[in-house]
Amino acid sequence: MASILAKKQKKKENYTLKELKSLGSDLLSSRTHINNLPLLLSFISPDSPPQFVVESLLSLQSFFTPLLPQLPSSSSSSTASSTKRPRSDEQDDDDSSNEVDGDPEVIFKAWLRSKFDEFVKVLLDVLVSQQSEDALRDIVLGTLMEFVKLLNAGRFHSSIYNRILNAIIRSAVDVDMFLDILDSKYFKYIDVRYFTYISMEKFVKTLEASAVSADKIENSEDENESKDSLELSIRKIYQVLSRIPPPHKQAEKSDHEMWSGSDESSSSEKPKDKKKKSKKDQDSNLLSPTTIAKRMKLKFTKAWISFLRLPLPLDVYKEVLASIHQTVIPHLSNPAMLCDFLTKSYDIGGVVSVMALSSLFILMTEHGLEYPNFYEKLYALLVPSVFVAKHRARFLQLLDACLRSSLLPAYLAASFAKKLSRLSLSVPPSGSLVITALIYNLLRRHPTINHLVHQEPVENANEANSEAEEDNESSRPKTNKKLGIDYFNNQETDLKKTGAMRSSLWEIDTLRHHYCPPVSRFVSSLETDLTIRAKTTEMKIEDFSSGSYATIFGDEIRRRVKQVPLAFYKAVPTSLFEDSDFPGWTFTIPQEEGKC
Repeated sequence: MASILAKKQKKKENYTLKELKSLGSDLLSSRTHINNLPLLLSFISPDSPPQFVVESLLSLQSFFTPLLPQLPSSSSSSTASSTKRPRSDEQDDDDSSNEVDGDPEVIFKAWLRSKFDEFVKVLLDVLVSQQSEDALRDIVLGTLMEFVKLLNAGRFHSSIYNRILNAIIRSAVDVDMFLDILDSKYFKYIDVRYFTYISMEKFVKTLEASAVSADKIENSEDENESKDSLELSIRKIYQVLSRIPPPHKQAEKSDHEMWSGSDESSSSEKPKDKKKKSKKDQDSNLLSPTTIAKRMKLKFTKAWISFLRLPLPLDVYKEVLASIHQTVIPHLSNPAMLCDFLTKSYDIGGVVSVMALSSLFILMTEHGLEYPNFYEKLYALLVPSVFVAKHRARFLQLLDACLRSSLLPAYLAASFAKKLSRLSLSVPPSGSLVITALIYNLLRRHPTINHLVHQEPVENANEANSEAEEDNESSRPKTNKKLGIDYFNNQETDLKKTGAMRSSLWEIDTLRHHYCPPVSRFVSSLETDLTIRAKTTEMKIEDFSSGSYATIFGDEIRRRVKQVPLAFYKAVPTSLFEDSDFPGWTFTIPQEEGKC
């Protein structure tokens, strides 16, 4: 027996590509060569040469494709798994006494189904193998997608497609390579996108269970490996979800094109056949293009909401927050379902809160979300580092939008104006410019805080401003006794107790002498009477929010100067300072006693 196996193994290794083609041709020509099927399957392996894999794949695909409608399901074929492999007609004549009980044709089809399942399994192994070339992966994925289309009587075979995505996510190969193929060839079909969302939701539920089990592991090494595997799977799921074209509110006809072709079968059905519709046919109509298009938004929502419940790595967390307001919220069936995720993100603080503000603002303004202490959290985000952050442009525009309402209390507007004014002393010149623009808009929108531009010092330093005092004109501070005292408390988090209404914007006045000329020139815009709204217009924050040293330098280089300051001397100066610059002082150079 061992010698026979060795002979077969040796013969397999010595096969040429021409002989392999002959095996495939014989298999397609007659059932008597059915024993070529397992031999061809043995060549589909990550260790086999690519040309042998492709040749065996094409032969087996051509063999199985016309037989797919006749094959039983995997569950029914499993009952015949213990039966022997069908043999050639000559062997059956010699060993007729060993005939297995039952219908030979049923047994044969069950065996074929088991070999088809094995074929799919080895194709998946080749697909995700690190030894496989990109061209081979493209061919293998195309073959598997053909089976997805044809195996289930013309309907989308979600089980095989789920196995494809599962193998891709769990593989060590970069997922971008597979996504490039899916995006260019298959994601344009509405049923492929539909079942991709369903598969992603299933994967997320599996990962949730594994995340819970990872927390219970006591061994540190096993725990680290489990967490690394979990993070890698989360990153791959995010890559898949971000590459799927989102559902559109009014999908065009081209977006309803289906990979499985169920729409064609339902439209070409004869009237007589309609009367004899089976339950299976009725189920296929439930997944018509129109039905899928209606359900797409629901599947999109379930997939994303389930994904956002996972313990996202910090880099994935930031990527999601940076794009969720554009790629996810407009396509959700109920955007309010994101309120828990966004409010938790906003409460974290730092750059995460800055990135969550955009989506949270959309839920508040467009979907009626009520968030207590929103302005207190927003006030806490005003730190010098936010003016050099990567997403500062979007944050500053949203900050201006959040302070746009004329119904805001005066103490709140004054606290933000004073906080920004204090920050202007410690941020780069680009930050001082955008702060000046923000304060300009605040003073124009809220005339009740215009007294901050020039306010006389108050008599009692211990008085705290209250909301009633700020809204009442008669409660404004009177005159004058303690010069140089600022009653604004920069460390106070309660906007009612900051003392901003009793302070002034003296920091802006210091910007008149800023070392950067654009800043000192721009401050003069606050000298206009902003209470006359008809003669003034709001500044566009987007014109300043992306500023930097480079943009300021570029603007100064392009600026045309009418009068250029010149230094003119009647005599060439012999020193940096003259005696008249420092009356009463003398500057002498000490003589060195020895020189080298």
